[in-house]
Order: sequence, then C-alpha cells, then structure tokens
Amino acid sequence: MFVYMSDSNKKLLEEPIAVYATGLYDSAVQMVALFGGASALNLKSNVLSDFDLLELARRGLPKKAMLGFIKKISLTIQEFSGIMHINERTFQRFEDDAFIKTEYSEKAIELARLYAKGENVFGSLDKFKKWIKTPSYVFKNNSPFSLLDSSVGFGMVYNELGRIEHGIFS
Repeated sequence: MFVYMSDSNKKLLEEPIAVYATGLYDSAVQMVALFGGASALNLKSNVLSDFDLLELARRGLPKKAMLGFIKKISLTIQEFSGIMHINERTFQRFEDDAFIKTEYSEKAIELARLYAKGENVFGSLDKFKKWIKTPSYVFKNNSPFSLLDSSVGFGMVYNELGRIEHGIFS
C-alpha cells in the first residue's frame, strides 16, 4: 500500500520499508534458527541483511553450530562433507568450539538458505527434506540433494523451488 501526501504542493510517495525487509528478515531468522540460534553462532544480534550473512561467512561458523544444523536437516556427516567438499575426517578433527574456514562456512550458509526457502515453499521442513531426497524427472531422475555438490546444482534446485512456489511445474 502506498500513501500519497501533499505538502506545500509537493507530492511525496511514502513506501512502507517493512514490506521489503520482511521477506529477507524472515528468511534470515529461519537460517539462524537452523544453526541453533544467534547464541550458537556467537552472534550479539540477529542476522538482518545480506551484509550480516557476508560478515558471518567471512568470520566462519562454529563447528558446534554446523553439527546442530546437520542434525536439524537430517544429514549424516558424510553427506554434509560431500556438499562442503571437505574430508569427513578433517571436519571431525575440528574442535567443537572452533570456527570453520570461510569457504566451508559460506557453503553451509548457502545450504541453510536453500533449506529455509524449501521450508517456506513446502510449508514444513519435513516435507522439504522428503522432497530433496526424492528422485525427480526434472533433475533427470536424480534427487535434488545429489546436485548440491556444486554451485550450479544449488542454482538448479533453488530455481526449481521458485517454480514450485509460483505454481510452475516443469
């Protein structure tokens, strides 16, 4: 809803900024929740923008938060390591309170963003987790999950979620 106001014969358009910010904020809150909340990520405040996510990725994520995320999305460490392109043993050697390198943290944030989007599209995390592991004709009879080892695959899955969200089935 837009409100037109006149002030000294000037027409001003006031747009409610909350309308634009709400979608990003809700998604960011969901992503932080997937990692176990702001305290699990050692954050002083909630993630409110893409710049906050960028800062979080550059700083690195605590291993403990990643382990909570893995559990929440029902992955094995082996599956998670495959997506992250990190040796399973190398990942396990990190101390629980250690911050994981930027490249792995960035990939984990990308995965959390995908799962938050999937939860929104399907209405529940459980429904999305079932869909992502189910082979699909759209992905040449591969499961969407099997494509997540590359950024191109992430894009394909994210785009398909957008089509589903808008009722465009391919």
